[in-house]
Amino acid sequence: MEVITDLHACPAADRGTVVTIGFYDGVHRGHQALIGRVRELAAERGCATAVATFDRHPAMIVRPSSAPKLLTDLDQRIELLGESGIDYCVVIHFDEERAAEPAEEFVTEVLVDCLAARAVAVGEDFHFGRGRGGADAPVSSTAIRKLLVAGEVEAATELLGRPHEVRGTVERGDGRGRELGFPTANVAVPAEILLPADGIYAGWYERPSGSIHATAISLGRRPTFYADAEASLLEAHLLDFDDDLYGERARVRFVRRLRGEERFESVEALVDQMGRDVAAARRALGG
Repeated sequence: MEVITDLHACPAADRGTVVTIGFYDGVHRGHQALIGRVRELAAERGCATAVATFDRHPAMIVRPSSAPKLLTDLDQRIELLGESGIDYCVVIHFDEERAAEPAEEFVTEVLVDCLAARAVAVGEDFHFGRGRGGADAPVSSTAIRKLLVAGEVEAATELLGRPHEVRGTVERGDGRGRELGFPTANVAVPAEILLPADGIYAGWYERPSGSIHATAISLGRRPTFYADAEASLLEAHLLDFDDDLYGERARVRFVRRLRGEERFESVEALVDQMGRDVAAARRALGG
């Protein structure tokens, strides 16, 4: 897939394109079905396929106070779109000027001049141009976000077509996990990315090398030790693993919620439960 970030450097689309337009957060099963339709239409017309998307969620510009947390960052979206078999991905910079642009100008600049569109396919929730001149229907990405906020990661997996994945860099923490016998990687996830509800999860951890490890994930504010933590911390305990992960980029996938976050009366009670959590994670992951 060719990624285009400059509308003045568009592909030479002599045969034209069939285009789909949208933010594509999560590139979930609904998106995948629409892309499949794009590919069918393109094959019928002898055209290339293209996705026109945005570098940030439009709500971050038009209503920032209520902009949603994201299921995927831009790099993830591009990767997932590339896996779908699309020929071109146009990433459009979205700012105040773009938000005020009439729909007609968007059509001319992006669809006609850049992509030589022969047909356009959009989901029912997509709108473009000032005044959102398009169709209106529930947004599937919103449904997935609601499931994740409730901790229902298995149901979210069904809609996404894969486990919800977050990415971040492993940072040094207070070393408490290692002291307790369960060393963890503290993964710093960008604030704009949606994390599931606080709790203990079974999941998978992928290192930059591509190696994938069964993992017990703790997501929360560690109430046994801290009364007023400001934000949730993602700690990943890789099963049967003992190596240095500091500074690495991590990909963490949530497979099953094992329990909610709890406050324990003693460190010993917490350690006992951590042992049970690791065993439960191993079972959940087929280990």
